[in-house]
Amino acid sequence: MRKVALVSLILIAGMLAGWCSSQAINRSPAAPRPVSPRGPLPASELATVERFREARTSVVYITTIAYQRDWFSMDVQAVPTGTGSGFIWDETGHIVTNFHVVEDAQELEVTLSDHSTHRAQVVGLAPEKDLAVLRLVSPPAKLRPIPVGVSGDLQVGQSVMAIGNPFGLDQTLTTGVVSALGREIQSATRRRITGVIQTDAAINPGNSGGPLLDSAGRLIGVNTAIQSTSGSSAGIGFAVPVDTVNHIVPLLIAKGRLTRPDLGFEELDPSYAPRFGNPKGVIVLQVRRNSAADRAGLQGISRSGRRYLLGDVITGVEGKTVRNMDDLLDFLETQALGRTIQLDVLREGKTLRLPLRLQ
Repeated sequence: MRKVALVSLILIAGMLAGWCSSQAINRSPAAPRPVSPRGPLPASELATVERFREARTSVVYITTIAYQRDWFSMDVQAVPTGTGSGFIWDETGHIVTNFHVVEDAQELEVTLSDHSTHRAQVVGLAPEKDLAVLRLVSPPAKLRPIPVGVSGDLQVGQSVMAIGNPFGLDQTLTTGVVSALGREIQSATRRRITGVIQTDAAINPGNSGGPLLDSAGRLIGVNTAIQSTSGSSAGIGFAVPVDTVNHIVPLLIAKGRLTRPDLGFEELDPSYAPRFGNPKGVIVLQVRRNSAADRAGLQGISRSGRRYLLGDVITGVEGKTVRNMDDLLDFLETQALGRTIQLDVLREGKTLRLPLRLQ
């Protein structure tokens, strides 16, 4: 009897469970929560949306390709090696990006905002400024060049936008402000890049070469580097200022490289400066014959027996202080050939002013 009662209880429990389950299935789902109307976007957000829509058509995605040999089949294959960003400079198909984006590329592919892919070739390189100019081999019609602004009147705190392709995610917008101005970073050639813009707009790997825009959607810089221990954005990004870009890019398009006046002397390695009392400026090591420096009367280090005698130390140019060779080269990059400049030179404890004609 006990067994019969137990089996009966089990059957009743199963029937109750089945009935509860059927009731749960037949029960109507709960109604969705009412949706609150968003209302119109604030004017500031609308402006950002519109600036992005306008600028995105000028931003490109760059893929670098190298050729590698398969050691089993011995076939040569094209292998993507890196990605970066860039932007359309003019309607003839010139693209501006970073030098380090295309540095080791054997072939280049540029993807436009409409997702069409085009082959590109390097037109000019300026590694000392981390800039490069490409050109689409067969540029399509109606390319939209990016509007160019100025960086000389930027102010800390003004809004900026960065557009690029971080981690391969194309057409990504980040926003922020100008965090600082006049920063210095080091290029691939170990030359310093001056006047660099610092921003907290997120810049990650793949953003390199993309544009930094002001709130009007104008180009104010080329995103080039981040300061981070992890390799990802930590709120400290850097951009080459557009005033530098607008000076260099036309030269690269015309000549393929930067040309600057050659003074005609070699600098003493700064690590040896303490042997001569560590004078401030550029120590002239050796002057080449028939050079501009030779004609100006510059003197290099000489030898008297076992002693080396300090020659000239360049301390200024056109009234501007020269602390190192970077100061002198930065000045020369803005000067035209044939112009005569005034060098301030320290020689045997006396300051001289020597006229030097650039060649």
